[in-house]
Amino acid sequence: MEPDATEARYLTGKPCPLAKHRPLARHRNSGFTLVELLVTVAVLLILVTVAIPGYQRFIARNEVAAEVMRLKTALAMTRSVAISRRHTITLCPSTNMTQCQIDNSAGGSAWLATLAIFDGRGEPGDELIREFGESALPALTYRNDDRPVRYAALGRSSGYNGTFRLCGRYDEGATVIVNNVGRVRVDSDRPEC
Repeated sequence: MEPDATEARYLTGKPCPLAKHRPLARHRNSGFTLVELLVTVAVLLILVTVAIPGYQRFIARNEVAAEVMRLKTALAMTRSVAISRRHTITLCPSTNMTQCQIDNSAGGSAWLATLAIFDGRGEPGDELIREFGESALPALTYRNDDRPVRYAALGRSSGYNGTFRLCGRYDEGATVIVNNVGRVRVDSDRPEC
């Protein structure tokens, strides 16, 4: 006996005896209702509104921390080379990697350039030992007298000591202090920029 085309069947292919009284479950159309969609969009907007400013501050703090590490590494290496070579070694910004180029009249932007370690006083003809990439900060200043950081044979920086002021975005910043003996310390309070 051939089942008729409208007769309901189980998944096994056998006819359903109660199908005339109770039809098999219908497939529900899948998708979201307008209310579900609006609630989801509202929750996402609230999360984004709260998350974006926090994420921007997080990025600004990391930029400052990266710059502190760049400076500390450059200063430590300069001091170490001065002690091991037993003569004056200079750390300064340089654009052409042949000599120091410091001009703080532009609002302290000179120290944002690539930092270079020179064997000697940073004059033309001095050997370039190492360079450290450019800064990502909006402002970085060191002293106001256009002097580099110089370490003598014993690792002292007398006369060339000072404070680096790192000013990041969203009120983030730090200070890196080089003392007369040549040691470096970091103060995480934001300096006046």
